[in-house]
Amino acid sequence: MTRILIAGYQHETNTFAPSLADWAAFNTGENFPAFVRGQAMQAQLTGINIPVGGFIDAAKREGWQLVPSAWAGATPSSYVTLDAFERISAAILEDVRSAMVQGLDGVYLDLHGAAVAEQADDSEGELIARIRAVVGPNLPIVASLDLHANVTERMLRLADGLVSYRTYPHIDMADTGERAAMLMREHMRAGYKRPVQAKRLPFLIPLNAQSTWMQPAQGLYETLANIEAETGCMLSFCMGFPASDFAECGPVVWGHGGSVDSAVQRLYERVNEPGQWRPDVLPAREAVAQALSVAESASAPVVVADTQDNPGAGGDSNTTGMLHALLQQGAGKRWPGQVALGLLYDPAVARKAHEVGVGASLDLALGKAVPTFTGQDSDPPVQGRFVVRALGEDDCELKGPMMTGVKVRIGPCACLEIDGVLVAVASGKMQMLDRELFRAVGIQPEQMKLLVVKSSNHFRADFTPIASRVLVAKAAGPMAADPGDLPWKKLSPQTRTRP
Repeated sequence: MTRILIAGYQHETNTFAPSLADWAAFNTGENFPAFVRGQAMQAQLTGINIPVGGFIDAAKREGWQLVPSAWAGATPSSYVTLDAFERISAAILEDVRSAMVQGLDGVYLDLHGAAVAEQADDSEGELIARIRAVVGPNLPIVASLDLHANVTERMLRLADGLVSYRTYPHIDMADTGERAAMLMREHMRAGYKRPVQAKRLPFLIPLNAQSTWMQPAQGLYETLANIEAETGCMLSFCMGFPASDFAECGPVVWGHGGSVDSAVQRLYERVNEPGQWRPDVLPAREAVAQALSVAESASAPVVVADTQDNPGAGGDSNTTGMLHALLQQGAGKRWPGQVALGLLYDPAVARKAHEVGVGASLDLALGKAVPTFTGQDSDPPVQGRFVVRALGEDDCELKGPMMTGVKVRIGPCACLEIDGVLVAVASGKMQMLDRELFRAVGIQPEQMKLLVVKSSNHFRADFTPIASRVLVAKAAGPMAADPGDLPWKKLSPQTRTRP
């Protein structure tokens, strides 16, 4: 029976962000399941919308025997610490060596592709290199990647197949795992690595321009699928994570098999026009003003993304610029209890809310001023009297299209009201990508006039269907909406920081 070892390492590294991803971060289980190893990994990750879940389903259909190793994921932040990376690497390598004793036919890795460790800028390439040194040159290594992967020459050279998501928000994660299984199957049938071609774009693409719910990305990924069907190769286009300060940060087009040279060139010519990648982002106060104007006559909520404090891109979800803007413009007084913001990460405040209970008032400072890429701190905490409107507990099961069925841990949480504005406060960092995260503290998002979500694009999958309008706001925070604003030091001089 064909034996395939499966493992995972997921981290999106914003090297300009304030918080490191240490070993504890990989064991917390906020955005991702907590570190898990062995048979428990396969049991826990089967049937959920992440790449390894899709690979497991495909492997069952193929009749492969799976050898589950370790799977590790942590909330996006700054560098993965030396200790964390070495622990994860050691666990996977130990399992690879053990599996080789009984015979192994392939290795599948569920990777992000934009993980930067303290000792390894290309930490996924380093992990693949270590596995390659154990299994030798001929055993196939195949990996799935996030759409925001910063794909390196080393990754392409050492892996036998790489394939990435095609949606942002990422609703095709399990589908990508299945495509990785197709690459594995084709390699094993052929007995050798299929031809690969890659081309790097000469500029960075801002996150807010990358959504496949909008143009140009929506149409470009349709073009990718059409070219793929015509040429018989498997294509990928990673738009990159534009906040990882190392030489190979940036977008890459690549493909495997078929008429790969012409296919990659055709797709590259379509995606490489820089003018199409310039996003529409508003200053915080202007975004709130527009939202208030639209909401006056709208029959559905206006949704505003607080993109520069996105905990899915390295923010800590604790800045207050958007909350200040709402309060200064009287949003909650206009529609009391129908304006909401979340999730705001403040464990101390959440704990106090649980101590005093629903209905109690608290005089406190909510949120935090944090260092930003500009060299200045973000807005100060919001000082005032808050009323505890609801309390929530640790676990929340997501029901939206992106991570359906995944249980996340947001810790003790609460809904606090100040001047008519509802704030969903959590003890764990979690991007507002699912309406259930509001419901966890009693906020019904469909009944709101105005919603502010700490996210860049992932919110669109579950919030666009209920939104009368979506705006993107630029309040002070650690994740630059414009990569040209960042103080780059290691980026290749051939890569422009703006399209």
